[in-house]
Amino acid sequence: MKQLVTLCSALLCFSGCDSNSVLVDGGELSEDVLAAANTITESDYLEKIGKIAHDSMGGRDTPSVGLNKTANWIAEEFARFGLTPGGDDGSFLQYYPIETLRPDPGMSSAKIGGKSLEFGKDIVVANGVGQGDIHSEVVVLAGLENLSESVASSIDGKIVLAVSMPEGYRTHRRAISDLRRAGALAVLVATEKNNQEWTVTSDAMAARNTMRIGGASNNNIAFEIRDDAIVDVLGEIGVDLNALRNTRTLEVIEANGLQATLSPRSQMVSQDSAPNVVGILEGSDPDLRDEYVAYSAHMDHVGIGTPDSEGDSIYNGADDDASGTIGIVEIAQAFAGMKVKPKRSSIFLLVSGEEKGLWGSAFFADNPPVPVDQIVANLNADMIGRNWSDTVVVIGKEHSDLGSTLNQIGDIHPELGLAPIDDIWPEERFYFRSDHYNFAQKGVPILFFFSGVHEDYHQASDEVDLIDTEKATRISKMIFYLGNEVANNPNRPEWNPDSYQEIVVEGGGR
Repeated sequence: MKQLVTLCSALLCFSGCDSNSVLVDGGELSEDVLAAANTITESDYLEKIGKIAHDSMGGRDTPSVGLNKTANWIAEEFARFGLTPGGDDGSFLQYYPIETLRPDPGMSSAKIGGKSLEFGKDIVVANGVGQGDIHSEVVVLAGLENLSESVASSIDGKIVLAVSMPEGYRTHRRAISDLRRAGALAVLVATEKNNQEWTVTSDAMAARNTMRIGGASNNNIAFEIRDDAIVDVLGEIGVDLNALRNTRTLEVIEANGLQATLSPRSQMVSQDSAPNVVGILEGSDPDLRDEYVAYSAHMDHVGIGTPDSEGDSIYNGADDDASGTIGIVEIAQAFAGMKVKPKRSSIFLLVSGEEKGLWGSAFFADNPPVPVDQIVANLNADMIGRNWSDTVVVIGKEHSDLGSTLNQIGDIHPELGLAPIDDIWPEERFYFRSDHYNFAQKGVPILFFFSGVHEDYHQASDEVDLIDTEKATRISKMIFYLGNEVANNPNRPEWNPDSYQEIVVEGGGR
């Protein structure tokens, strides 16, 4: 973004300046902007959060009747504000399909070299949805070290047979994701499990239901395959499977043109859907109105669970994330009420399925109402209503110049009493755990406003009476002021090049 002015020069501007941007034009905010910010009030926030973090919404599970009621209420608010619908068929609601699938071993088939394999007996789908045909050359990968550039280039477009994959589901999943990002079409994890261990694995995989969101094919499909099923096939091409089992140095083994065809099949168990809510406010500048600032939060929670000591089984999720949801609703109302709208357009997005795996935001990022490369920034709010009163953690500041813009917003608005600090829990990997991440992977610079977890996180005790509404409204105003600056700056936010390489090009290592 262009060189920003200092706090001193901003404060020296005469009070009559009618600019909508302090940082760009060096002036004070217009009365229109200040009046809009002041519509974000504690009383309004409290009234709204009380509607969606209420027992009548049943904990807003995805999917559920209560989630649909919440989405419809937000849609009604957006209509009342005068926003333009950004959902399906001229509505504010964007639905995505939720399919439950189960492996169908009897209809599945596989072949490596000239040998046919039997699903259940020789091979199982270990990760992802098995539905499709995969045919390619096989490369054998041994070793446990991180992928190098040369190794990655060797597996691009190939089926990878990994013969010394680390144990443990989470480690498997991370390694499989790394291989898929490097271009592997599928991953076969060779295992030396004995008959009893394999039977347990095979039975568990055959009975496992897998969710597929949006009808998309799974891009992390992996299989477990028994050593006994492939040791002779590999031996015929001069590869000693047993000798590779304990290899530690990462190595790609030539498989001499070995081909494989994998044709897993699944049966449909159930079909459902869940909503996002999308409202759009058109910008005022004829040149910039085709670019968008997206504001997001997740309206879902975890539904109904184990009763607590008082018999309460409805997990209302007042902080997680009714607090962020109402912040975005308040921001939408503030912008919609301005006499002169920001130069860029705005998208106000409340998603579902965050608690299940960022479902709604992933679907939106793949199916936006505008080209995703025209979304210049995503400002995401998740759990902004608890903990310390004078600080908000803003994750992602180091990855783009949105961070420096936000720091100046904090300086210019001391009345907010908020210090926007960097991520203080990097080991928790929160950057990869909320909806902004799906925007970041598409190349959209993001900031994630977050006040941290607490003892009521994912408990029935996460109730409205514990929300610091005064703090939540100040955070909402900070996001409003930041969004106003981004929307009026003639230049788009810019990534830190190293961050862009890591997060967008390489996939961020989630």
